[in-house]
Amino acid sequence: MTILGTRQILDAGLGDWRKLAQALHARFLTGDFATGLSLVAAIGELAEEVDHHPDIVLTYPHVDVKLLSHDASGVTERDVRLARAISDLATARGIAADPAAPVVVELALDTADAAAIGPFWAALLTGDPGAVDGDDVVDPSGRVPLLWFQHTDAHETPRQRFHIDLWVPHDAADARIAAAVAAGGTVVDATRAPSFTVLADVEGNRACVCTTLDR
Repeated sequence: MTILGTRQILDAGLGDWRKLAQALHARFLTGDFATGLSLVAAIGELAEEVDHHPDIVLTYPHVDVKLLSHDASGVTERDVRLARAISDLATARGIAADPAAPVVVELALDTADAAAIGPFWAALLTGDPGAVDGDDVVDPSGRVPLLWFQHTDAHETPRQRFHIDLWVPHDAADARIAAAVAAGGTVVDATRAPSFTVLADVEGNRACVCTTLDR
């Protein structure tokens, strides 16, 4: 099964959906719990029909949906078809989407020896020291953010070892960066934008605003 690239996903014209990190994400503004529950039930029936099952989070005012082909470890045409069908279900019920709302938070840790520290962080975050996939600590239940190890040369502490990667929709990144700068932050490095932009708070602690563009 072929994993679709960012340009292919953009060209698919999925107005309600945005690719963040690995998966497609959408938020549907249901407004109340009963409407959300009805939408979730309809998505569930559709998912059973096509034998492809999204991750869904139901809250009082909205429903968040995530689509990923786990057997391919990426977004495929199967996800695109289901995304369109889910949007059609929402539209038929008069439910709008908020394409700027989805975000994904990942934790990045600088290390010169990921193999040595990986089991510790996996055990701490997930309870399973074996929950390491390459350079990532992955919680299959989705309880905690993905932690990935950024390779670096050995160095003395103190130095910022952790930073947050905030994945946002590609067309929402500029607004999020502007909001952070207006709140006292600075842009440290924009040479890799729009793939990622490095920001810092007034004490120098850094974070990256990431999109799927130019990847």
